[in-house]
Amino acid sequence: MRLYQLPATAKKTILAFLLLLTSGVLFGFGFFMTSIGTSSAATVIHYAGDAVNPDEFDFAENLPKPLPEMFITTHNHLLGFAFIFAPLCLLFYFNSIITGLLKTLLLVEPFISVLITFLSIWGIRFLSPAFVIVTIIAGALTYIAYFLLTGTIAFELLFKKERSR
Repeated sequence: MRLYQLPATAKKTILAFLLLLTSGVLFGFGFFMTSIGTSSAATVIHYAGDAVNPDEFDFAENLPKPLPEMFITTHNHLLGFAFIFAPLCLLFYFNSIITGLLKTLLLVEPFISVLITFLSIWGIRFLSPAFVIVTIIAGALTYIAYFLLTGTIAFELLFKKERSR
């Protein structure tokens, strides 16, 4: 069974699900953009806090993210993205547009990039600000994968038709 072969009601239901899911993803992205932004420096400050010169009488304006907040942020995002990508990948599995090795890669990659994204914020917080590069790349891959999967599913549901023999 392929997505384009589904009955019209199933197609409409899946498209409604994709619309709702994409709305949630975009609102989450909007929250991130308005609270942290696109700057790598702002991302480092958000997790690791301000760098303070110990030789000067200076106070950090932004403190490092507390350990309990690191745990809850990681917990919520890993579970949340798992519940975003599980049904999305299940639907994508039945697409007929992308096949072979690329399909396999796109089915697995989102789970890996989400894990790397949220493990790398721990790297920012406890190891080195350089982990921000990993966070940005893995985060970008997560969103690229999301929109590739969603776009492919929607395209097949809306435009692909059964070929007459």
